[in-house]
Amino acid sequence: MMKVYHSTEQMPAFTNAVVTIGTFDGVHIGHQQIIHQLKQEAAKIGGETVIITFHPHPRKVVAAGQSPVYLINTIEEKIELLEKNGINNLVIVPFTEVFSQLSPEEYCEHFLIEKFHPHTVIIGYDHRFGQGRKGDYKLLEEYSAKHAFELKEIPAHVINESTVSSTRIREAVLNGNVELAESLLGYDYFFEGKVVEGNKLGRTLGFPTANLQIAQEEKLIPGNGVYAVAVKLQTGEYKTGMMNIGVRPTVDGTKRMIEVNIFDFDQDIYGTTLRVYVQKYLRGEQKFNGLDALKAQLAIDKENSIRYFTPSF
Repeated sequence: MMKVYHSTEQMPAFTNAVVTIGTFDGVHIGHQQIIHQLKQEAAKIGGETVIITFHPHPRKVVAAGQSPVYLINTIEEKIELLEKNGINNLVIVPFTEVFSQLSPEEYCEHFLIEKFHPHTVIIGYDHRFGQGRKGDYKLLEEYSAKHAFELKEIPAHVINESTVSSTRIREAVLNGNVELAESLLGYDYFFEGKVVEGNKLGRTLGFPTANLQIAQEEKLIPGNGVYAVAVKLQTGEYKTGMMNIGVRPTVDGTKRMIEVNIFDFDQDIYGTTLRVYVQKYLRGEQKFNGLDALKAQLAIDKENSIRYFTPSF
């Protein structure tokens, strides 16, 4: 089981620490390659894998007040995904303004070496650190010679082989390109929301929906439209369904909402948390000529969702 530390003060002394550092937003297939290498190195020397990540996201601190930062994973999701990838230790360093102002030399000396005593550091060829992101691989090489730790670089072709980047995944999710996002992540994009009271219009149309309220404002929500989804209930049970994200132009066209119609399900789940796995983009948001036209389209959407989930032999 992965151990999680929320500050460097909590940490024990690691045995032959094999360390990598990054935001790891998405824990995508590029990150998974780094993790694979980390585990291989640790296995060779009987060491422990250690991932150092930061919370909040560094951009929220160094670029505060600029455009909002939307993240593929909340910190809880990141912990879950890294644990699934078999990491021994995750250290979540509070990213503060003071931390952001450490010079690259102070970062190496007083943060990385003093706190972690690494046996091996594995870092991407383009990794930057310290104030103004001035620290680089070359500087780490100097410290590796001075403090006798192994330094391994993940070359560009490994990281860029499939041009995986968190930015590209974010764009895919926002554009409803579910298949691309899933291929880059290595898993279905998901988010969680609490079921809250709606205006119950869906029920009168024959398509009752769970209206979701997202707790973390920085969590990336897919672009407006209708999607086929899998839903994990708070009980742990999985169901299929369809989801609409948008302002509902046929009804009132004001507030953006996330509504999930769970198939073959009729239970009171107000106040519970649903996890939604986004499976397929079905269509964009449309304004229909009245509720009858909307109801007819919802029937088609349901049929298309069920077709997506039913394998054809």
